[in-house]
Amino acid sequence: MGSIWEEENKFRLWLEIELLACEAQASIGVIPADVAQTIRRKASFDVARIGEIEREVKHDVIAFLTNVGETVGPESRFIHLGMTSSDVLDTALAVQMKQSADLILEDLEELRKLLARRAVEHKHTVMVGRTHGIHAEPVTLGLKFALWYAETERNIARMHAARETISVGQISGAVGTYAHIDPSVEEFVCTRLGLKPAPVSTQVLQRDRHAEYMATLAVIGASLEKFATEIRHLQKTEVLEVEEYFSRGQKGSSAMPHKRNPITCERIAGLARVLRGNAMAALENVALWHERDITHSSVERIVIPDSCILLDYMLAQFTDVLSHLIVYPENMLKNLERTKGLIFSQSVLLALTKKGMKREDAYRIVQKHAMNVWEDGKKEFEKLIRDDEEIRNVLQEKDLEEIFDLKKNVRHVDAVFERLGLEAETKK
Repeated sequence: MGSIWEEENKFRLWLEIELLACEAQASIGVIPADVAQTIRRKASFDVARIGEIEREVKHDVIAFLTNVGETVGPESRFIHLGMTSSDVLDTALAVQMKQSADLILEDLEELRKLLARRAVEHKHTVMVGRTHGIHAEPVTLGLKFALWYAETERNIARMHAARETISVGQISGAVGTYAHIDPSVEEFVCTRLGLKPAPVSTQVLQRDRHAEYMATLAVIGASLEKFATEIRHLQKTEVLEVEEYFSRGQKGSSAMPHKRNPITCERIAGLARVLRGNAMAALENVALWHERDITHSSVERIVIPDSCILLDYMLAQFTDVLSHLIVYPENMLKNLERTKGLIFSQSVLLALTKKGMKREDAYRIVQKHAMNVWEDGKKEFEKLIRDDEEIRNVLQEKDLEEIFDLKKNVRHVDAVFERLGLEAETKK
């Protein structure tokens, strides 16, 4: 990913745009065909020399063109004919963003496949579900991973859409009117770069495109933060249902030798904030004065490369965490039992109402026993329910056995997996 944003690749793209423009101009008779061939053969650049020239002229594209002209000779007068700097800058940037999107999509596909595998692996690993951070009802670890799998699929779709949005170029001149260059040149250049010509532009491509792309990176980062935050909670000492892999020789604290911290997930959660901040900067770039100003330019030179490189890193890091994630099913069962059966309270409530008891009455009875368990800390919810004469008058033994069957709560997990095609995914 880093090589996409290095000066060498940027100037290589700039040069290719200029060469293609010359060839397009030759094809319509604006410049001699042999001149375009000579330029293609002789043109090159030197990054250090461009930097040297730019320090004097204070303009990167002019510095680039000057250096290329030094390698071409007299025929260089035909380079950049009828074009403006942004024709080169924005078209090259679009290619770089498209190249970056391709790598991010590869990362997302790798994560998606891993999530499918781990979801199937833990499809029936039962654990407690939590709402507001409080024990609710049973779920499975596989169902959590399935949720992340579906979200990753949506992020893949978002990334494809953002890639399509940004994959446009322009060779339209100083204010987008093609006053000094034929529109066919734009078509020629963009087609050969794998881009579409912008239907309309000013001196620049419109920055809502870049904002959409950057917002997509931020959304993907937010998903990674969500996944990482879940792991961080589940790794708390008093929870310890999953844990980041702690390698031999790794150290968790300079002060406390016992520490095993979820440092990678914390890092991912923190870096997601940078992606969101960069996306906000990209939104600020949408509004420019008239046909252009350069308030967006300095911002983009930082936030676009940084965000692409950063998300590529975050995806690689989280994929590694998930691949080596340690799972503690015994702790999951232990935590599931901590509330002494309160996870079945809704099952009792529904069973009573289905047998004809008013919901308000059923809720009152069940909550009374639930609060007794909460406050006492030692009583078993099932025993209190079984000992309640009012409940026994409504529910039979077979009803109670069904209510307190853990598997009943997660019996439809297979249906969710089938809907997502997870089993099939792992067999590809």
